[in-house]
Amino acid sequence: MDYTFHQLKIFLTVARLKSITNASKELYLTQPAVSIQLKKFQDQFEMPLTEVIGRQLYLTDFGSEVVGISKKILEEAEALQSITSKYKGLVTGKINISIVSTAKYVMPYFLKGFMEKYPDVEINIDVTNKKKVLKSLKENLTDFSLISVLPNDMLLEKIELMDNYLCLIGPKLNDKKKFEFNNSLLLFREEGSATKKAMMDYLSSIDEVYNKQIELVSNEAIKQSVLAGLGYSIMPLIGLKNELLNKSLRIINAPNLPIVTSWNLVYNKGKKLNPATLAFIEHINNSKDQVIEDEFSWQKFVLPT
Repeated sequence: MDYTFHQLKIFLTVARLKSITNASKELYLTQPAVSIQLKKFQDQFEMPLTEVIGRQLYLTDFGSEVVGISKKILEEAEALQSITSKYKGLVTGKINISIVSTAKYVMPYFLKGFMEKYPDVEINIDVTNKKKVLKSLKENLTDFSLISVLPNDMLLEKIELMDNYLCLIGPKLNDKKKFEFNNSLLLFREEGSATKKAMMDYLSSIDEVYNKQIELVSNEAIKQSVLAGLGYSIMPLIGLKNELLNKSLRIINAPNLPIVTSWNLVYNKGKKLNPATLAFIEHINNSKDQVIEDEFSWQKFVLPT
C-alpha cells in the first residue's frame, strides 16, 4: 500500500463529518482536492470505505474498521515526531483542548505562559457546549477539557484550577424596580448546560416560585439581556469582570448564594501522554496559583460580604 498521512487525515475528517463539503471547509481545501485524495486512498482497497445513500455519505463496516486503524497510525506517527524532538531537546506536537463556552474567560490565561515557553507546540481549542465537550472526551477526540461539573460516568484525571462562582445578576441599580423571584423575568441557559442545572437546583432548594422565564443559548446572550434590563439570571462571575467593576451590572444578595463549583482541567484516565501534553500538565501544576493571583483575584472584591 502507498497511502500518505495526508490521505489518512482527509479520510478521517470525511468519516467524522460524513461530508466531503464540510471536510473541505474544515481542512481549508477545495472539494475537488478532498475528493481526489479520498479516491486515491480508496483505490488502495478492494472493498468500499464509504457509500452514498440518497445524498448522505456513510461509512461501510470495512470503512469503520479502517477509521480505527488510521487513527492509531497517525497517533504513532505523532508520537515518533515527539520522540525525535525530545532527543533534540525540543518539545513539539499538538494539543487539542475542548472547553465549555464560559471557560473562554479562563483558559487563555493558563495557556499564555505555556505557549511562551513552548512555541513549537500547536494548540487547538474547540469552544462548544457541555454535551459536545463530554462527547469529545468519551470518543478520545481531545487531549484536555475544561469543565466545572465532572460527569459521573467517566474515568478522568483532573487538575482543579480555581473556584467558579455563580451569582444572581441584575442590571444597574434602579430603586423603582425591586427584585422578587415570583415577579421578575428569569433568564436561563439552554437544556444540558451546567449553569442551567445549577440555577434550577438552586431555585428548587429555596422553594421559590417563578412565573416568567426566557431560555438563551449562551452566557453572552444572557449578559446582554441583563444589561438591557430584560431580566435576571444566575451566572458565572468569571465573564462579568468589566460590567461589575463599572457597575453596569450588579450582584443581588440572595439566600445560599453564590454557588461555588470548581474549574477543572480533565483528561481521560489511562490516556497515552506525549511530551507536549506532559509538559502542559507540568506547567499548569507549577503556574496555576500565580495565574489565579494575577488574573482572577478581582473576584474577591466584587463578591458580596
